[in-house]
Amino acid sequence: MAKTGHPVCPKRSACDRDFQRAVRAAIFFRESGSPSFVACSAHVVAVSPCLGARIGDNQPQGVPVLRALETGYGIGSLLEGTLRVATNVQQLWESLRGWAQEIALLESVEAALNWDERTMMPPRGGAYRAEQVSYLSKLIHQKRTDPKAGQWLEELAQSELAQDPSSPEGAAIREARRRYQKAVRLPEKLVEELSRTCVLAQQAWSEARKKSDYGQFQPWLEKIVRLKREQAEALGYTEHRYDALLDDYEPAARTGEITRMLEELRRELVPLLSEIGQSGRSVPTDVLRRHYPQAAQRAFGRWMAERIGFQFDRGRLDETDHPFCTTLGPHDCRITTRYDEHFFPTAFFGILHEAGHGMYEQGLPVDWFGLAPGLAASLGVHESQSRLWENGVGRSLPFWRFAFEHAKRFFPGVLDDVSVEQFYAAVNEVRPSLIRVEADEATYNLHIVIRFELEIALLDNELSVEELPDAWNQKYRSYLGIVPPNDAQGVLQDIHWSSGLIGYFPTYTLGNLYAAQLLEAASGEIGDWPALAARGEFAPLLEWLRTRVHAWGHRYPAAELIEKATGQKPSSRSLIRYLRDKLAPLYGIKN
Repeated sequence: MAKTGHPVCPKRSACDRDFQRAVRAAIFFRESGSPSFVACSAHVVAVSPCLGARIGDNQPQGVPVLRALETGYGIGSLLEGTLRVATNVQQLWESLRGWAQEIALLESVEAALNWDERTMMPPRGGAYRAEQVSYLSKLIHQKRTDPKAGQWLEELAQSELAQDPSSPEGAAIREARRRYQKAVRLPEKLVEELSRTCVLAQQAWSEARKKSDYGQFQPWLEKIVRLKREQAEALGYTEHRYDALLDDYEPAARTGEITRMLEELRRELVPLLSEIGQSGRSVPTDVLRRHYPQAAQRAFGRWMAERIGFQFDRGRLDETDHPFCTTLGPHDCRITTRYDEHFFPTAFFGILHEAGHGMYEQGLPVDWFGLAPGLAASLGVHESQSRLWENGVGRSLPFWRFAFEHAKRFFPGVLDDVSVEQFYAAVNEVRPSLIRVEADEATYNLHIVIRFELEIALLDNELSVEELPDAWNQKYRSYLGIVPPNDAQGVLQDIHWSSGLIGYFPTYTLGNLYAAQLLEAASGEIGDWPALAARGEFAPLLEWLRTRVHAWGHRYPAAELIEKATGQKPSSRSLIRYLRDKLAPLYGIKN
């Protein structure tokens, strides 16, 4: 049989595409033992009239197709040759899935140990827990850097499965390959030491924070900073050491880009804060400092988390020093909070924040758990979900028109002399504050700027760990006009550095930008959002987020995902618009 070229087929690209689809269908039906294989084989002939269609130039699958045509074999041999190579790709794919799922299984065990450490573990269990987590980290690193996986990924990266990098398979291969290439650069000893150190450092931080004693934590932070410098050097970077660590949380983001974004935001926020300060208006907040019993706070917070969409048959709420959300499996998401009986926002907004994280985890495709389509796009996108529910929804007037009467029910007698408008104003007061997690929306991002600048200085050896408390206090005086009275309300307030999470903080501001843009887009599409919220109907918003964000996992880079969801590239415009729309009426300033 002589080779038949494409000139006889005027629709080469369409012919190639249909041929590929038919072959994939044939592979599927043959592997599953379905009699439809015969029909699909016939369909390959029917949809490829030129018979010269290849599965793709420069791809291995094209070789048996051409060979069959050139040597005179019939279409049956052509199809079988193609199927043999494609079956090999399918076997590589199944090997990759099994490898990734085994890593996810080990990581879920590690997550369970970490969750227990921060919620239930007795104080004297810390030393052995550090050994447990360190050992698991070593096993996970060994699995992640398995040379066989590297071979599978290189072959799959050249296969048809990877042609579309945003398809489920293409994204899975793309991200697994990226993570593998990063993991093989890290020495096993460094991974093990960093893991052990962070477990012990978290325990030291917790005690130091209780005593407001930075000196007790300082030696641990010195070790963590040294290890993170080693990590950055091992990973490599083009422009800035910080880039190597930032990439763990916001893939492809760069220090220069984050610096420009924060500066752009600062230029908009400083005048807004100045206008508010000069307005002469003050918002009474004493209502937030009344007595709110812990049991009632827990019950109200849980009830509201469930109302907005957190599924308690797939999750739970517990207490901890520093709130967090973690996933122990596709149907096991843990959220936490802390309680202050004389400051209502601490627990309530903490629960809404962590529930937002949890609903994102619960909305990711379960069948892809452990692979990119079943993973969050980035920490910035993750934070967008928590900040959207905590602030965009939870601090809105329509939300409190619904929630306020229920709050009165959970806290009988506490709010009888307060109107919903007064309560709404109190939870939106703008005032420079010491604690990041309790900061208002207008000043919050200045807390992030401070941490971002300090982290860069630490990594670049421009600031020593010993000098950190003084540098912290100086920046708070400069940026917010306040100075922490002690270390607990200053440099010891966040758990992140004790956990080795240097590079994480900028994702909070990215989350704020993304959240405002997503809420603005959703409000324009789901109908009368204020009316829905005032009736306690949150399902339409959650469903919009499920469709536009959650269902896509990490198939797209974060910025591209936000653009696809909203129709606009990420920017600070929506956030500034949102802040001015909310705060102008409260403080009598121009919008």
